[in-house]
Order: sequence, then C-alpha cells, then structure tokens
Amino acid sequence: MDHFGLSHILYEPDKYNPDTLDLLVDEEAREYWLNTCEHLVEKYVNFALTNNDDPTVEIRALKFKTCYVEALKELRINPLAHGPLTIRLLLDVNETCLRSQGFFDLWKQQKKYENENALASLSARLAELDAILDDRQRWIELGRGLLAGNMFDWGAQAVTEIIDCGLYDALEKIQKRPWLFDGLDKWMDKLEKKVHHCAAVFVDNSGVDIILGVLPFVRALLLRGTSVILCANEWPALNDVTCSELEEILQRTALICPVMAAAMATGDLVVRSSGQRGPCLDLRTISVGLCTEMKVRGVDLIILEGMGRALHTNLNARLAVDSLKLAVVKNAWLAQRLGGPLFSVIFLYEDKPTQT
Repeated sequence: MDHFGLSHILYEPDKYNPDTLDLLVDEEAREYWLNTCEHLVEKYVNFALTNNDDPTVEIRALKFKTCYVEALKELRINPLAHGPLTIRLLLDVNETCLRSQGFFDLWKQQKKYENENALASLSARLAELDAILDDRQRWIELGRGLLAGNMFDWGAQAVTEIIDCGLYDALEKIQKRPWLFDGLDKWMDKLEKKVHHCAAVFVDNSGVDIILGVLPFVRALLLRGTSVILCANEWPALNDVTCSELEEILQRTALICPVMAAAMATGDLVVRSSGQRGPCLDLRTISVGLCTEMKVRGVDLIILEGMGRALHTNLNARLAVDSLKLAVVKNAWLAQRLGGPLFSVIFLYEDKPTQT
C-alpha cells in the first residue's frame, strides 16, 4: 500500500526508511556522531563571529552553542528525546538551534562569493568538456567533475583546508577508479540503450558543486533530450544551494550557455523546491507540488547528489525509477565504515526494479 502517494518515486513506499545509520542500535556510530557534532559547534561559532558585524552576534553565537550542546547532552542520556536518533536528526537539531538565535543563513555571503567565482569559470569548463569527442570519455569526465564539485562542502570537517582550491585540485583529491561504489560503466551502458524522458536532480552545495559539477552534467542530459527538474532546498542549511538561489544561478547561466537558455525557455529545465529545510532528504516530506510534477512529467530518472541526500539518507532506499546516487565521502570514520579511504567515491547506478 502507498501511504505517501509516492509510488512513482519509491519502490514499496511503506517500507521506505531514509536513514542509512540507526544511531539508537549502533552504539559506536552514536558515540562518534555525537562527539563530531559537539566539535563542529566551535566551527559554526567561529564562522558566525568572523562573518557577521551585527553587535549582537557574540551573545547569539554563545546562545546557539549552549542550545546545541545541551541538546546533544540530552541525546546522550535519552537518545529518543527527539524521535529516532539519526545523523539527519542531529543535523536538523543543529539548524533549529541556529535559527532560534536568528542565524537563518549563516553561509549567505560565502555562498554568494563562491557562486560568483564558479560562474566565472563555467564557460571554460563547458568548452573543455565539449572538446572531448568520445562519448564515454566525456561522461567519465562529467561524472568526475560532478564528484569533484561535491568536495566543496562547508559541513564536512575534512574539507575545510581544501575549500579555497578549485575544481582541478578537487579532481586530484577524489579516489581514483575503481571507486568504492563504481557504477559508472553501468550508467554509461544504460545511456547507450535509453534516453530518459525526465530527470529529477536533488542538488547539494552552492558554488563549484552546483555550477561546475552539477550543471555541466545536467546540460549533457539536456543535449540527449532528457528534460530536467532541479530540486533544491526551500530553506538555507549549511552551504546548500536554496531554490531561490538556484533560480538566480540559472538566470546567470542562461547568459553563458545557449543550451541552458533554450532549455529554460522551453520548460525543459526548471527549478523546484524540494520542501526540505535541512541537509538530508526524506522523500516522504518533499513538497506535494514537486511530487505531483514528477508524476505529471513522467520522471524516469532520479539523481541524488551529496552525502546528505545520497549517503546519510537514501543510500539503501529502493526507488521506483532508474537512479543515480552520487557523493564523495568526506568523513574518514564513515569512509572506513563503508570499507574505503577518505574521499572515497559513491557512484551508484540502479535500474528501475522489476515489478514482482
């Protein structure tokens, strides 16, 4: 039975569990993530203090810290205090504490700065990709570019020291193939057999990630005749791109790339809110409008990008259509748990399940 009206998105919706790790039963994971979140508080506080000239910022940052540290203490004593304990919950509580002190978009200026820089490099990146004449080679480079873009994540501890580098440095840092989850050949084989009708792409970070990683990949789909719905967060969380920011980025992109401009004009490329407020993705809570549009447009490919959407959540989810789950594992503990090194790659392609 389809409890959520999501049978065209989820295979067996009533069995869907977005969360990859259950921190209630997995004590080692619980201890690790509670400690990690506690250490991250200082990073957030420092970021707030150095990127805000509001005279109240110090007291608000201190109140945020107290709010989150107390919440973590409570979860140590009573892991069920806020419902099932997952990484998604820990990140959501963090966002709630930030908002309670008026930090609605801590990374706003940083995102703007990174978007400007990435847009300045987009034309050259597209020309570079177009110069690759072999189809499979181009898709390998598009895949690598998307993954390298996903390195630019302010929520990941391991990335802080490389965040000022560009796409090409990130391309050097990601795992060499064969990747930890390497479905790239399977994906390219599928492309030779089928042109997808419409893809829904759930995107992650601002800057290099969305502009130099995701958009070239999306453009390649558009050139094949696949229409694309770009699904972005409704509310700011970390440096994730929001729906309104993405609309602005696309307007700018249209001036740079005729393919994107044409797709926007025909309605083959649209931006929609996923209805999400945090960095993870619970497909049961995507906006009703998006859910309906995915059905009406006949979405037959879902792409989940980034650790929040494709690793902390949905790694084990069975989708009702072809799917790509893409992320770079920017956490050493998690990479080891999955059996790979830091900056391991998840490029997981799954065919639509056959109905039994």
